[in-house]
This record gives sequence, structure tokens and C-alpha cells, in this order.
Amino acid sequence: MQSYRDIFGQVFRAITANKVRSFLTMFGIAWGVGSMLLLIGLGEGFRNGQKENLAKLGNDLIMMWSGTVPALPNQHTGMRPYRLTLQDAVAVHALPQLRDSTAYLQRDDLREVSDFANISGRVMGVQTNYPSVRKVPLTGGRFVDESDQQERRRVAILGQKSAQLLFLGRPVLGQSITINGASFVVVGVVDKINRGNNDSDNQRIYIPLTTMMEMYPILGANLPRDSISSIQYQPRVCDENLEAKEAVHRVIAARHNFDPSLKDAFEEWDTIRSSMMVGAIFDAMDVFLGGVGLVTLALGAMGIVNIMLVSVSERTKEIGLRKALGATKRSILTQFFLEALSLTGISGLVGIIGAQLLIVAVKMLWGDGIPGFGPPTIVPWSAAVALGSLVVAGVVAGLIPAIQAANLEPVEALRREN
Repeated sequence: MQSYRDIFGQVFRAITANKVRSFLTMFGIAWGVGSMLLLIGLGEGFRNGQKENLAKLGNDLIMMWSGTVPALPNQHTGMRPYRLTLQDAVAVHALPQLRDSTAYLQRDDLREVSDFANISGRVMGVQTNYPSVRKVPLTGGRFVDESDQQERRRVAILGQKSAQLLFLGRPVLGQSITINGASFVVVGVVDKINRGNNDSDNQRIYIPLTTMMEMYPILGANLPRDSISSIQYQPRVCDENLEAKEAVHRVIAARHNFDPSLKDAFEEWDTIRSSMMVGAIFDAMDVFLGGVGLVTLALGAMGIVNIMLVSVSERTKEIGLRKALGATKRSILTQFFLEALSLTGISGLVGIIGAQLLIVAVKMLWGDGIPGFGPPTIVPWSAAVALGSLVVAGVVAGLIPAIQAANLEPVEALRREN
């Protein structure tokens, strides 16, 4: 009985006997597998980049700003503006549908001066729970606390770029700056938030909301004294974002005398919904790219079927001679099946390894990359689908020619002309 070592030796010799044909066949399979993994990996990198960008704002975040109330639904003439207030924020914070909420007041027209430089950064009056709703990673010092709010203290927390511009690399904590001539003590520094050239978040300066409202309220005729720039909140759980928005809409609409069903009256950004939309887009893209890859593998498998059928035809006399010398139908079937399976398996593994090496090289060269784009990454399910598809392709590609070769009668095979 022929050993598996002998069978694999014959398989290897048969593959290498037609090097160019075997190479082209294997290249097609490897290219299809590698392309599928790379394309899905690029899409996954972009998906992760978008998630990271949204995560830098905060987890499960919904932002609301002041808006305008249309006279009629979908009508954009004769609109009545309204301004969010601190009392609105208090009413929203009490809603049971929310996990947390915070309010802030923002001014972009204030001037900040240190002993070394001056800038015109964005000053934000914030509440103590702002870091629990928005992402504010501190590198030193502390954030605004309850004593700061109650006593309207003049303390400031500097963004990474503001600290760099105002103090030029010198120590920051405990130093003083002036905001429109009023002195503030720096009690904290925020780490870098954004990547790339978008430094707006890094140039912020945070002070207590009560201090901001007293010293730098929003300017304008007929504006409430407690006007704020935005209310930002998180639903109780991520999947209840729609229920949370409806509850907030009802509160704001009741306090400003309009119908909550007027969706155009609300200026807001639901990052949860945005994340879901991005995920749905890339899920569809993954399915499409995976389908393209599977079609490529199927075409490669058909190519291997044709090549193996040609091989059976070319080796008809060899098959007949081996069967006349005692080779069993099973040994002939095994040899041709393993030939096709080896062609498919080796080329598929080459494609997977090649894609992984290319992705590793791209990650090494990526660095900070492009904002919103993460480096490509091998998706486990795509690698599993590729391996599973290779097994199926190998079985299909090997079984048909193997059965044809095993069913040849020795006498007829020896008579047949090549």
C-alpha cells in the first residue's frame, strides 16, 4: 500500500512539473485572498478611525444648541429664534431617561495674556461634570470643582495648545493669565485631544460656568441673563438615544412654547446615530468586498478544476500504468485531490501572509496617519471566511478531476493517445 509520504512526493512532483501553469494558478488564488483581506482591512481601519474621532468627543453623546422655531412644519420663513438657558439645562438634567448631562457657555472673542505671550483662544465656562460627558484627559492639576462653582473662583484649565502658546514650554500650574484683563490662576492642563491639524479642541480654556456667566455672558439684545451655548447629554443606555432625545425635546419645547414635533426647531448632533450609520455603511462595504473576494476565489477554483482536468488528460497513460501495477482507485483519487487542495491551500496561505505583512508595513509607516482614518487591520472574520472558502474551493477543485482520474479503466487508459 502506498504511504502518504509517497503520495505527497508525487503531488509535489506533479505540481512542479508545470511550474508556469501552477504559478499562474496559485497567483490568482493568492491575489484574490490578499485583495479581499486588504480591502476589508482598509475599510475596518476607516471604521475604527471614525469611532476614535467620535470617542474623542465623549461616549454616547448627544449635543444640542439654541435653535429657531418654524411657523409651520418644514417652513423656513418667519422663524422664531430661542436661546438655551441654564434653567433648561437643570430641567434636562432631571430627566430619568438620561445618564448624565452638562451645560457650557462658550466665547471665541476673548483675549488671553500671560507673562510670555497672548492668544485669542476659545474660552468655555463648564460645569464640574463636564469631563464625565465629554472627553477631557488631564496631564496635570485638576478640573473645575464644586467650590470653584459656588465661589465663582477665577481658575482656568488650559488645553494642550493653549498652554504651549501662552507659556512657551515653561511650567504652567499655579501661574496666572488674564482673560480680557481679569486675572485667573491655572489649576490644570488638558492632554492633546485631536490629531493632525485640527487644534481647535486643544486651544480651549476652561473656567467655572458660574464665573463665565458673571464675567463673560453671551452678548446680544433681549437675551436671557443665564443663556448658555449648549446642553450635552448621554442617554441612560446607548440604544435608548431616540427615547432620550424625545424626552429632551419635550422639555425644551415646553419651556420655549413650541410643539416638540417640529423637528426643524432643534439644532443637535446625535453621535450615537452617526456611529450607527458609519457602522452600517461599512458593514455593507465589508459584505460587498467579501462577496467580490469569494467570487474571485470561486473563479480561481474553477481555474484549478480546468487545470487538473487537463492534467488528468495529459497523464492518462501514467494513470493506466499505475492502476495496471496495482494502484487502487483510492490512491489515484487521493493523489489528484491532494494536488488540487495543495494548490489552493498554499496559494491561499501565501495571500493571507502577504496581506498581513503588507498591513504590518503600512502600520509601521502610518504614524499619526490621517485624522478620521485608522491603519488597516486584518479582520478575524474575514480571515476565517477566506480560510473556509479556500477549503471549499480546494474540495471542489480537487474532487471532480480526482473522480475522473480514479474512474479510468487501466486498459482504456493505456490505449488512449495523449
